[in-house]
Amino acid sequence: MRRHRAVVTLTGGIAVFAALVLSACAGPPAAEDTPAEPTMPARIVAIGDLHGDLDATRAALRLAGAIDSLDRWIGADLVLVQTGDVLDRGDDEEAIIRLFERLAEEADAAGGAVHALNGNHELMNAYYDYRYVTDGGYADFEDVTVVETVDSLLATLEPEQRARAQALRPGGEFARLLAERNIFLIIGNTLFTHGSVLPEHVDLGLDQMNLEIQAWLQNEAPQPEWIRGDRSPVWNRLYSDGPDLAACDTLASVLDRLDVKRLVVGHTVQDAGITAYCGGRVWCIDVGMAEHYGGRPEVLEIRGDAVRGLR
Repeated sequence: MRRHRAVVTLTGGIAVFAALVLSACAGPPAAEDTPAEPTMPARIVAIGDLHGDLDATRAALRLAGAIDSLDRWIGADLVLVQTGDVLDRGDDEEAIIRLFERLAEEADAAGGAVHALNGNHELMNAYYDYRYVTDGGYADFEDVTVVETVDSLLATLEPEQRARAQALRPGGEFARLLAERNIFLIIGNTLFTHGSVLPEHVDLGLDQMNLEIQAWLQNEAPQPEWIRGDRSPVWNRLYSDGPDLAACDTLASVLDRLDVKRLVVGHTVQDAGITAYCGGRVWCIDVGMAEHYGGRPEVLEIRGDAVRGLR
C-alpha cells in the first residue's frame, strides 16, 4: 500500500517498538516537522462512515469510479481514502474490512492507492465497548474466529461476544489488520482524519500518535490515554458540528502549522450531504449512507484545488 505524509512506513511489531523507543529517546517531535511533500495525485476520492453496510460500501466505491460490478479495482491511479467507522451498526463488517484489504493490493498494482483510517468505532471494539454492535455483527465474527480458550477476560463477556472480542482486541487477527491503518493521513495538501485535529494533537505529533495506536492494536504497548474523551481525534466534533468563528480560527492555525490547505473528516452526519465549513477549509463527508441512517451514497472528489461532492 502506498504511503504518504503522516503515514508511518514502519511495519511489524519490532519496527513499531523501535520507533516508539527512538521517539522517546529523542524527545517530543517538532510540531511543524513533516517529510517532503509527495507528488499530488491527479484524483483523490474520500468516503465517509460505512457502519457495516456492504451495499452502501459498494455503491460508494462505484460512485468513486474505484470498482466494477464484480468489485474489482478499476480506479487506475486513483487514491481512495476511507475516513473510518466501518464497524458497528451493521452486519457486514468483516466483509467490508476484507474488501478494503483486497482493493488496497489491487490498487497498488495498478498505480493507485487505498487508505482506510481508524475511527472511534474501530477503537471502541478494541477496548470492548460493544454498545453499537448488532446481533449480526456478533455472528459475523463467529465464522472467522474460533474461541478455543476462554481466558479471564473473555469469561467476563457473554458467549456471543467472545469471537468478536478475540478478533478485535489488541493482538487479535482483525486488530492487527486495523493496526495497519492510521488515525491521521496527509496526501498532498489535504489532511484526513475521522473526527478532528486539534493544536494539542499537532504538539504530540501526528506520526507519533499513529505509531502509538498501531503498537496498542498489536498488543505491544498500553492503550494511549488520548483515544477516549471529547478531545480525542476520533471523537471531537469541533469542525463538523456547525463550527463558529473561534473553531475556524483554530482550524486555520492547525492547517497552517501542518502546511496543508484543508481537512477532511467523517464522524458527524451531515443531513444535507457533504458540507464544507470555514470557507472550504474543512469538508465533512459523513452523509449517513449506511442503512442504519437511511442516507444515500455520496463521496468527495479532490482534483488539485477543485473539491466537490459526487452523488
